[in-house]
Amino acid sequence: MHITATLTTQLIETHLMTKIAHLSDVHLGPLPSITPFDLANKRLTGFANWVFARKGKMPADLLSQLVDHLKEQKPDYVALSGDLVNLALPAEFEQSRKWLNELGPSSQVAVIPGNHDAYVPSGMADATQSWGDYMKGETEDDAQFPFWRQDGCVAVIGCSSAIATPPFFAHGQFEEDQASRLKTILEKTKQLGLYRIVMIHHPPHEDVKQIWRRGLEGRELFVDVIKQNGAELVLHGHLHRSMIHTIDGPLGSTPVIGVASAAAGNGGKYQPARYNLFNVSKVGDKFECKMTEYGFQRIGDGITKRLEMMLG
Repeated sequence: MHITATLTTQLIETHLMTKIAHLSDVHLGPLPSITPFDLANKRLTGFANWVFARKGKMPADLLSQLVDHLKEQKPDYVALSGDLVNLALPAEFEQSRKWLNELGPSSQVAVIPGNHDAYVPSGMADATQSWGDYMKGETEDDAQFPFWRQDGCVAVIGCSSAIATPPFFAHGQFEEDQASRLKTILEKTKQLGLYRIVMIHHPPHEDVKQIWRRGLEGRELFVDVIKQNGAELVLHGHLHRSMIHTIDGPLGSTPVIGVASAAAGNGGKYQPARYNLFNVSKVGDKFECKMTEYGFQRIGDGITKRLEMMLG
């Protein structure tokens, strides 16, 4: 889908500050009713994982509290980097569409898919149909990804690494065609003087145990595009951990920020539920970005400011 963006120097200059919130891995529950037929594929292992590892570790009320806290910050835009569902059941996508509507309008929320959204081969088609304009934007051709949106002085660029994989595998893929389109988008948004935020579900770095099973195939392609064309920020999810890495770019290092799951409780092996807020300001032709991480602690029930730092 092509969406013609109206972009002028005047528009960019009148928006000197943009606030972007980043959520990931919400894994909406509870699971809908499941039949034996539903489990006659990879979903069987995913169902077992939900019952024994996730069900009691991802209380729905924590996600609700986190989203309420996020809304209190009044972000201009929300970037959601995948894994809205668990087993890619049709009823899960219906449930996730209702949740997205409550989160905000599609004009202010951009979604990319994660590996759980593409858990079975039909998952991506169901996600595209259910999420509609939440997972669309300006594109370079008829391919869905990467797409990009502008809000104020920021361009949010959504890539897809989501593919259906065999049982016990959760890796993603970034291929040559998508790399070529990402390069073009980065060039165009740079010419427009925008702060370029690239979003991808799987982390584009090597800090992944068993990278062949959970990492990103084509990671080198993604890194090369950033190295050659630059980006101001890369966001990812997938590992359910807060992470900070960098990729060398043509004018300096690009921060690569991973966010913990937005639904994790404080009793599991993963970090409790969190989200990140990026306050991007433009003065002249220079950008500043302040990152603030909010979330639950291991001890206690409230949401606190866990980290604040300047990026770039």
